[in-house]
Amino acid sequence: MAEHTSSSIIIKAAPADVMAVIADFDRYPDWTGEVKEAEVQARDGKGRAEKVRLVLDAGAIKDDHTLAYTWTGDNEVSWTLVKSQMLRALDGSYRLAAAPDGATEVTYQLTVDVKIPMLGMIKRKAEKVIIDRALAGLKKRVESGAAN
Repeated sequence: MAEHTSSSIIIKAAPADVMAVIADFDRYPDWTGEVKEAEVQARDGKGRAEKVRLVLDAGAIKDDHTLAYTWTGDNEVSWTLVKSQMLRALDGSYRLAAAPDGATEVTYQLTVDVKIPMLGMIKRKAEKVIIDRALAGLKKRVESGAAN
């Protein structure tokens, strides 16, 4: 099994408000440094994205890929790679948990595998950069109220 990278952050907002930003793929280019384009290609019966095409530029990893999303309740979303030019795997999840004072702890887990040879250390560094920037961007987006 491939190694994964994970990190957590506390966001001063309710889990539902955080998940609303996570689920709004059309706005990803506004707050994620790596996602340059996002296009929802399929939705489930609740209107949540099931299949999303993303154009990613994360320094060492640049790609145009499609992900399949699975929603577990209201506090977890995971994804797996459907197709990609450069990636063999891009699997991850956001898990939300209530924290003190109405805040939310967000844990982001990510596994990346590329088709071209790349040292594991460089791959994990890219995963860490993606996660850290995504969590910082998510926190800023939610706490600024820009998502409303």
